[in-house]
Amino acid sequence: MIDRLIEKIKQTGNPSVIGLDTRPDFVPSGMSPLEFNCAVIDAVKDIVPAVKVQIACYELYGIEGLKAFAGTLKYARESGLIVMTDAKRGDIGSTAENYSGAFLGQSTEFDSDFLTVNGYLGSDGVLPFVADCKKFGKGIFVLVKTSNPSSAEIQDKVADGLPVYGHMAQLVSEWGKDLIGKYGYSSVGAVVGATYPEQARRLREMFPSVFFLVPGYGAQGGTAADAAVNFDANGLGAIVNSSRAILTAYRKDKYKGLTFAAAAREAAIEMRDDLRKHI
Repeated sequence: MIDRLIEKIKQTGNPSVIGLDTRPDFVPSGMSPLEFNCAVIDAVKDIVPAVKVQIACYELYGIEGLKAFAGTLKYARESGLIVMTDAKRGDIGSTAENYSGAFLGQSTEFDSDFLTVNGYLGSDGVLPFVADCKKFGKGIFVLVKTSNPSSAEIQDKVADGLPVYGHMAQLVSEWGKDLIGKYGYSSVGAVVGATYPEQARRLREMFPSVFFLVPGYGAQGGTAADAAVNFDANGLGAIVNSSRAILTAYRKDKYKGLTFAAAAREAAIEMRDDLRKHI
């Protein structure tokens, strides 16, 4: 699966993923979240390789929200995009197996190409996901160094001479060693925030086979220069996420007069070009 993502990035010349974190206040009056998402997908599908759909924004709506979530995944897949679900699932034993089955091959409703996973429960909470990656040709991104301000409270603590996030990255590298594709990257990747460029730089050097999903660009304060350290010398190895800055672009003065979909497209192009300048 990682090869498909990299090839889509190369095809579009764009290492960015649009986060469809479609909160109720993002959607114009009289429009459903699914209608909003489909319009955004139509506007960006020729310029971005992937979308990442945050399930929490749909769980908020209950059953109807989950229908919108499933409909968004289906529409994105039919539009030729790589589909990521951001659910940060993590549990042990059969529960992890069921979580994995829901998103990585056994459910036609929530079927995704990639899933975000919380690996801080240890190997028995992640290996069921890895097994399904092998079985169904899918991928996961495991939380390593997250973009939120308080991540340092745990992830930066030093144990045996290495920050906790470094120990997690070691595990990610080990979990993914049998899923390395032709570009040298594994389908078991890591979430590494753009808001911590020095930590990201170190991780990139230490774990050359781990592909990074990079949140934190834009609304959270991460810049293209911050995100650039996640990439290798060939401009590969990472994909950068932006959500709010794209979905709410129509509210900004610079896009005044554009529809929400047209504004999203312009913001996505601006992000692409910004990343190209620095990678």
